[in-house]
Amino acid sequence: MSLLTQTINHIGPLDDQAATAARRRQDMLTKPAGSLGRLEELSIRIAGITGRERPRLTKPAVIVMAADHGVARQGVSAFPAEVTPQMVLNFLRGGAAINVLARYVGAQVIVVDIGVAADLPSHPELVSRKLAYGTADFSHEPAMSLELAQQAIAVGITCANEAIDRGVDLLATGEMGIANTTAASAIVAAITGRPAAEVTGRGTGIDDASLARKIAVIERALALHQPNPRDGLDVLAKVGGLEIGGLAGVILGAAARRVPVVIDGFISGAAALIAATLAPAAVNYMIAGHRSVERGHVAVYSQLDLQPLLDLNMRLGEGTGAVLAMSICQAACKVLDEMATFAEAGVSEKNGE
Repeated sequence: MSLLTQTINHIGPLDDQAATAARRRQDMLTKPAGSLGRLEELSIRIAGITGRERPRLTKPAVIVMAADHGVARQGVSAFPAEVTPQMVLNFLRGGAAINVLARYVGAQVIVVDIGVAADLPSHPELVSRKLAYGTADFSHEPAMSLELAQQAIAVGITCANEAIDRGVDLLATGEMGIANTTAASAIVAAITGRPAAEVTGRGTGIDDASLARKIAVIERALALHQPNPRDGLDVLAKVGGLEIGGLAGVILGAAARRVPVVIDGFISGAAALIAATLAPAAVNYMIAGHRSVERGHVAVYSQLDLQPLLDLNMRLGEGTGAVLAMSICQAACKVLDEMATFAEAGVSEKNGE
């Protein structure tokens, strides 16, 4: 049995008993019922995810998958492919936005080379799991084989398991890869059935002509490959990316281990769609971190029926929105765990009770 199949088989339903106990405790805390809004519901959901009625999230980490895309040769990005390895080195030096925000919330940054089209120097903080030097140009041929797609997901599952084995109890998804919004748009269009023009944005900030070319490339690829919207592996192999497959694996791995996983922006959203296609129950373990300004992100959340915690007009990726949302997850759990109940505080409940 493959690692992917084993992992999917371990994804069970949420723990209703823990969620019910968390809801009961919320109702006893020193506040009007429901007055903390979505924080209350978030804490109850995390209780159901973890199976603990008073969950404590003390060791967060963001897994940043990096890979290149052959479709970048079609001029769909404002930046050249050489930026991918340069940014990976920036991550390792601690100088990128994800490093700054992760330090702020106390999250570890785990950088994974799953398919960068360059040989990176060895570094103690780099997880080297390179499967290929980027994908093929999916405007002419499938991005990768089905076997390679499955290997990418397996890498993500393994990375999630390794982090959880080290004590990580809250995961977030992050990525780096020039032209990966093109792959993400193709995935979202394929799975949701929406037109490419409706789910394709400007990515790194391309002009109108480049945006039109990007949409046309995606439309041609979808017409050429006809990916099966009900088969996440088929979609990933035909129009996806190695880092997107890796993130789908992270999501599935977290779900199988009952660890909440915070989904970042548009590319992470495409990975979440792949994961949900392979294992619908995995959606229960996803927390939507933020809404990107990438136009296709709304379609992702509509398909998954998730509501993002933040809307800050962000579109960087890397996991930046997700790590900010991690702090909200932690805050929600702290309220549930650390607030006094009416009885503990000696405060009268409503109506003098």
